[in-house]
Amino acid sequence: MLDIGYALSRRFPDPPQTEYRTADVRSLRHDLFCGDVYLADTGTDEELATSWGWVPVLDFAWALCDIAERLDRDPMGSRAARPQRAELDFTESTELLRFERRFGHVAVRADWDREEGPTLSVPHSELRREARDFLHDLVADLTDMHDDLDHNPAIWDLLARFPRV
Repeated sequence: MLDIGYALSRRFPDPPQTEYRTADVRSLRHDLFCGDVYLADTGTDEELATSWGWVPVLDFAWALCDIAERLDRDPMGSRAARPQRAELDFTESTELLRFERRFGHVAVRADWDREEGPTLSVPHSELRREARDFLHDLVADLTDMHDDLDHNPAIWDLLARFPRV
């Protein structure tokens, strides 16, 4: 089973004057909520994790949901033999998470794990479900910390675009 998680950084806190109710998409995706993220296969104990402290975790969740949808564009769906690929780039570095879907499974590999590190293999449907659950859980956690965030129209649009499955 896929587990996706995060930890917010104490080294890179959000600016104290932030107006979460009116924060624009760019700020929400790139300037706020920095920390580290991980994807783990609980069955094999393999994990892909960042340890930089500056990854925008909301952007990561948003991009992961986008990637799950992008990997599902082939009309053949889980019967498609042709690989479908996507990359999640970390803005402040050259590191990538690479996704490759073949048939119904997605292989996930991290560029920063140069020594043939783990490749996670998960069913596409599980990646989609877990990515959306992670997004909703993350927004709920962030809303608990920042009251006005749940009044931000960009957050409403994001949650409506990727409902839980």
